[in-house]
Amino acid sequence: MSDTMESLRRKINSAGELQSVVRTMKALAASSIGQYERSVDALTDYYRTVQLGLGACLRARESPHHAAERNRPDATLENTAIVFGSDQGLVGQFNDAVADYAVKTLTTLPGKSQVWAVGERVHGRLADAGLSLLGLFAVPNSVQAIIPLVGQIQVESESHRRAHMPLWVFHNRPVSGALYEPVSQRLLPLDAQWERGLAKTPWPTTNLPEVVGSGIATLRTLVREYLFISLFRACAESLASENTSRLAAMERADKNITELQEQLRGAFHQLRQSSIDEELFDVISGFEALSGSR
Repeated sequence: MSDTMESLRRKINSAGELQSVVRTMKALAASSIGQYERSVDALTDYYRTVQLGLGACLRARESPHHAAERNRPDATLENTAIVFGSDQGLVGQFNDAVADYAVKTLTTLPGKSQVWAVGERVHGRLADAGLSLLGLFAVPNSVQAIIPLVGQIQVESESHRRAHMPLWVFHNRPVSGALYEPVSQRLLPLDAQWERGLAKTPWPTTNLPEVVGSGIATLRTLVREYLFISLFRACAESLASENTSRLAAMERADKNITELQEQLRGAFHQLRQSSIDEELFDVISGFEALSGSR
């Protein structure tokens, strides 16, 4: 009897220790979500500045006809894509969702597709789907680590891409009312309609802009900044979604542990009460036996 009670006591203590770990992970996930969301918000003003600069360069760069020709799909070219996933577990269907979405989208595009994966787990799922993989990047563990990753992705993509080769990015994005949703964006070539919209964007002041030096060099620099912002945002939103999924998993685990603790405590108290009842019964039986002998 005592061994069983001791076993239940150990299980209750173990459940309490596990719950402490789970709640710590919940706090870390919630904190991480906040820092990644703030990093995305911090890009807003800078992205607006880059858009204004692109608009100034695009106004006299080329006609809409040329832009439409540049954006026409070419079945002979290969699509390159970057898929942001996770390196760690406890994220539910996070990697499956973005991998399935990427595979479904890329298979509908003309030409072949080759992919860079950010995260070992999504890399494995893309490989299982039969996609041609160019490489694997480690998932950053902080906002500060996103910048080196984006720089590395830009270097690798520029070394593999040919002119007018489409460049896509796939990632999970947080949404209200749900954990996340997989989304995609074609980063290059620049969309013709998007370019026309930028070219028509009015300048916010009466001092009209002037492109100093080579217009092509300035445009390329601004396009690199646009790519940097887009990739940084995709990575930060993916990390926020990952931690949102982990937070939901930890909340479910916390709830399950609480229910298990209640069951264990109930069983322990019931077993303890049974032990007390048996001891009282033995005392009463002994007393009645002594009284009868007298």
